[in-house]
Amino acid sequence: MEPNKMLQADFLDLLFAGRNQDYGAYALRRQYNSRMRNAIFGTATLALLLVGGYWAGTNSKAATPPADKPLAKTTVLADLDIPPAATPPPPPPPPAKSTPPPVAQTVKYVDPIVVDDALAKDEEMPPIEKIKESVVGLENLDGEQEMGNALASMLDGDNSSGVVEAPPPPKDNKTYTFVEIMPSFPGGNESLMKFLKKNMRYPVMAAENGIEGTVFVSFVVDTDGSITGVETTGVKKGGGLEEEAIRVVNKMPKWKPGMQNQQKVKVRFSMPIRFSLAR
Repeated sequence: MEPNKMLQADFLDLLFAGRNQDYGAYALRRQYNSRMRNAIFGTATLALLLVGGYWAGTNSKAATPPADKPLAKTTVLADLDIPPAATPPPPPPPPAKSTPPPVAQTVKYVDPIVVDDALAKDEEMPPIEKIKESVVGLENLDGEQEMGNALASMLDGDNSSGVVEAPPPPKDNKTYTFVEIMPSFPGGNESLMKFLKKNMRYPVMAAENGIEGTVFVSFVVDTDGSITGVETTGVKKGGGLEEEAIRVVNKMPKWKPGMQNQQKVKVRFSMPIRFSLAR
């Protein structure tokens, strides 16, 4: 670049001195300020348009009421269905006067006392016939003679002592396991052992196969002492031991029944029977 032009040249001229200024970089740098100014002006204009359009639309919506907003319905008293006032119920009728039951004919009891004639009261004892037809009380009252006869007959009967016996308790059909007095074989355990030794027969199959052990037999002693519901419990031994035990128990005579609350009751009883072979 010539010296006389160097003082008048700007930074771009100095930077691109001796270079091809037709290249795009020089033109872009030279037009940078104008393009930046145009961009700022365009952006500001667009922002003003957006803000103004929003403000104008908001004011127009606030000024115009919406057409689809439902109107509130005003309810007047004429629309209400008010039922008529209920008629108060009539007062209840007065309670009926109950007629008192008839009174039995009563004869005053006179206690005979031996006193002097001057102290004696002029009061006669009622005749025996009237006493039989009436009830003896504290004073003479007129009443129905039939009722007096009925009461007098009750007093002259078995209930003359005045003690009312309680009805017998209802029969207890429950089957118990433990009661106050357990059932027992007639004669006690010694008689029971004699009965088992006399009537028990060792099964042949069990004897041939060497089967032995204790069989537990359960049965019910009824209120009359009879044996019912005989069955075996526990592990089965086999060889006919259970069948023999059931047979012998069913053959036993009646037991003494168990007692609970002074009543004969049914009791489930369990008894072991031992089977053993002679050694």
